[in-house]
Amino acid sequence: MPLTATRDEYDSWFADALAEDQRTGALRWKEQARSNRYDHRVIRDRLAELREVRERGDVRGLLYYFDEGMHGNMAGIGAPGLYRRAKTGTKTLIEDYITAVDDGLLHLATTDDDTLSIEERLNFFRRARQAFGRCALMLSGAGSLGPFHLGVAQALASQDLVPNVISGSSAGAIVAAIICTHDSEALLERLSAEAIIDSFEDVQDDNPNGARMRQDAVREMIANWVPDLTFAEANAISGRSLNVTVAPSTLHQQARTLNEVTSPNVLIREAVLASCAVPGVYPPVTLMARDASGERAAYVAKRTWVDGSVTNDLPIKPLTRVHGCNFFLASQTNPVVRWALGEANNRGVVSQVLGVYQAAAKEVMRETYPLAMRFTRNIPPLGAATRMWYSLVTQDYTADVNILPKQRFWDPTKLLAPLTPEGAMHLIESGRNSTWPHIERIRNCTAITRRVDEAIVKLSAQATR
Repeated sequence: MPLTATRDEYDSWFADALAEDQRTGALRWKEQARSNRYDHRVIRDRLAELREVRERGDVRGLLYYFDEGMHGNMAGIGAPGLYRRAKTGTKTLIEDYITAVDDGLLHLATTDDDTLSIEERLNFFRRARQAFGRCALMLSGAGSLGPFHLGVAQALASQDLVPNVISGSSAGAIVAAIICTHDSEALLERLSAEAIIDSFEDVQDDNPNGARMRQDAVREMIANWVPDLTFAEANAISGRSLNVTVAPSTLHQQARTLNEVTSPNVLIREAVLASCAVPGVYPPVTLMARDASGERAAYVAKRTWVDGSVTNDLPIKPLTRVHGCNFFLASQTNPVVRWALGEANNRGVVSQVLGVYQAAAKEVMRETYPLAMRFTRNIPPLGAATRMWYSLVTQDYTADVNILPKQRFWDPTKLLAPLTPEGAMHLIESGRNSTWPHIERIRNCTAITRRVDEAIVKLSAQATR
């Protein structure tokens, strides 16, 4: 399995980062609790209170403590600036606080103290999930750069950090579907180097001249990688929520983010194929679903759908509304915008000024959109093209944590061509290497939500026995 090697890769990266932090004085910075980026006094006091409650063995007092302060970004501890100074994490006080909260939640979830019933504990964790929020991984449109997302998934899986909510647009939808349609054991096999190489060899054989992939070849690739399941069936197998974005092919339709809540009976293969249907390159796709008798049937038969990245590359709003997510990871390889996205640690004045102008330009575009549509709405091809263009330029393409390939520009003639196995493995390695610097922030910022999700699953199972 590749994940053993991947864990070794991270251990090697972390050792080098630790040496670098030692050399630059970042380790000393970590030990100093003070910072103007968060309120260290609040965290220090809350940590002392938590330790006191644990020492007393007061289970109800522990529950009260968490009810009093279970919300995200307590005292600013999730601030991005707290993760720019040291490569190996953040302030030791913050890490100690998160560890103590995690241990306290584990105790509440697993204690056999009959002071609290299973129902009381389950209700608490459900409240906590709503109050604290959840984490989502969003995989952008990518074209033939999709294997980068596989590398990101490998890196996160090696540290048990793959979120339970995952979205994908275009090529990102393929990788998201792979992750969310397999249980943990099957996913390890699907992410193995051997399986990946075999898959890309099959694609290469089908397109021996390296020409643009035909839609039939894309359909076959999806069928080879993704089981023929509905969104609800996939959720039952993997425990993860798959979200696939699709864009309308005509005016007067709304973009959709398909998942087990909004479209439980829709079949994933056709949804992913629709999300990969680049306008002007591939024809729109009709979604399919299982009907009341379990047979395949057209879903909203008179409507067709195209590339999801056109309208909602990173569907933050739908994920917030449907799943209660408030912390987002983005694996961003969309070639339409990657050239304009700077590195996360680039905080220079020029970068900040450019950011202000980009934000202002987006607002201007949003305000002019109704006027542009007024003049083009009754000219179908032009109206659809206008809406598509405005959607592309006014979207937000970044998240709380942005995992970006180092390369900013690609040959546009190759973005829809099949990759060789060697090219795919190179992109996968790039995805892993781009993820390592973000691991400790992801680990810290998602520890509590991961514990809450795990507790709900286990307590729900106990409650139904």
